[in-house]
Amino acid sequence: MAPAPPPDLADHLALALVPGLGPRLTAALLQHFGTAHAARRATESQLRSVPQIGDKLAASFAHALETLDPAAEFALLDRFGVRPVLKGHAGYPPPLAPLPAAPPLLYCRGEWLPADDQSIGIVGSRQCTPYGKRMAAELAAGFARAGWTVVSGLARGIDGAAHRGALEAGGRTVAVLAGGLSRIYPPEHADLAEQIVGCGALLTETPMTVAPQPGMFPARNRIISGVSRAVVVVEANLKSGALITVTHALEQGREVFAVPGNVDSPASAGCLELIRKGAKLVRSAADVLEDLNGVSARVGPAPTLFDALPPAAVVVPPPAAPVALEPGLKAVYDALAGPRHGDDLARESGLSVGELSMVLMKLEMKKLVRRLPGNQYERR
Repeated sequence: MAPAPPPDLADHLALALVPGLGPRLTAALLQHFGTAHAARRATESQLRSVPQIGDKLAASFAHALETLDPAAEFALLDRFGVRPVLKGHAGYPPPLAPLPAAPPLLYCRGEWLPADDQSIGIVGSRQCTPYGKRMAAELAAGFARAGWTVVSGLARGIDGAAHRGALEAGGRTVAVLAGGLSRIYPPEHADLAEQIVGCGALLTETPMTVAPQPGMFPARNRIISGVSRAVVVVEANLKSGALITVTHALEQGREVFAVPGNVDSPASAGCLELIRKGAKLVRSAADVLEDLNGVSARVGPAPTLFDALPPAAVVVPPPAAPVALEPGLKAVYDALAGPRHGDDLARESGLSVGELSMVLMKLEMKKLVRRLPGNQYERR
C-alpha cells in the first residue's frame, strides 16, 4: 500500500482532482482562503463568497471536496514514477515560481535540474512543413550544444522535432503536457516521452488520468513560456495555438523570436505577422543566443586607422532624433535617457509587461533601442 501523502500535498492533490476546478478557479480559491488546507475544507456557503464561483459551482465543488480521497492519485504517482511538486519546494522550476499564473502543483516525471533554468521554448504548428521540422530540429540542436535546455509541448509537428533535435545533439529537453502522465498524448510520442525522462522531464498540472481537452492547451502554453527565458516560434499559421504561447510570453516578460518563411505560405503567416509587429527574426540558434547572452558573435570588418585612434580623438555625432514616432513608442524612447531596467520602464509608463515588450520590440526593430544583459535597455 502506498504511504499517505503529507497533509499539504494531499490538500493540493484533492483540489487538482475536483472536476471543473481549473487553474483560474484554483488560483481564486487559494487567494481567497489562503491555503489549500482551508480551501479543501470550505463549506458550500463559504465557497459562494469566492469571486467567480456562483451557487451551482459552489454546490458542485463542496460535494467533490467532501468525497474525494487523493489516496488513489498518490498510488498512481508511485506506480508511474511521477513526483508531485509544490510551488516553493525543491524541484519546482525557479523561472516559473514568481509568475502570477504559476500552478501551485506540478506533476513531474524526470528531474528539473538547476541547468534547466537556462531554457528556450520552441513552439509551432502540428501541421507543419518539412522546412518547419528541419528548422525546429536545427535550432534545438544548436541550443542544446550551447548548454541550453529546450522546452516544448510534445505535440506532433514542431514540438516533436524540437525535442528530437535536442536529444540527438546530446542535450536536455523538457516537455510540458496538457493531460495527465498516466497516458501520453499523442500516443505515438510515448517512446519520445521515455527518452525525455532520461534527459530532462515531463511536466503537467493535470491529474494523472485526465485526458487532454482542447481548453487545456492554452493553459499549458503559459507553463511552456513560464519555464523558458525566451520563446521561438518556428512555424505557425494565423490561428495557431503557438501564438497563444507568444501572448503568455509577452505577459511574462519573456523574449519572443520568430523564424521567417515564404511570404505566400499559410504555414508561416503567423510568424511573419509576429516579425511585422516587432518579434526578433531568427535565422539560426546563434541569433537567439547572441541576444540572450548579450554578447555579439558576429565578425566585423578588419580594424582601420580610425579604430586605432585614442578615444579622445574620436568624435561621435549624437544620434538623430527619431522622426514621427507614434506616441506610445516615443514615450518609452524618451524615458531611455540612459540605460534603464524593463521593470522601471513598465512602472513609469503604466504599460503592462506584455505591452511594454511589444513597444520595445518595435523600437529594436527600428534600430532605435538595444537590449543589454539583465533586462536593461538603452538608446542606440
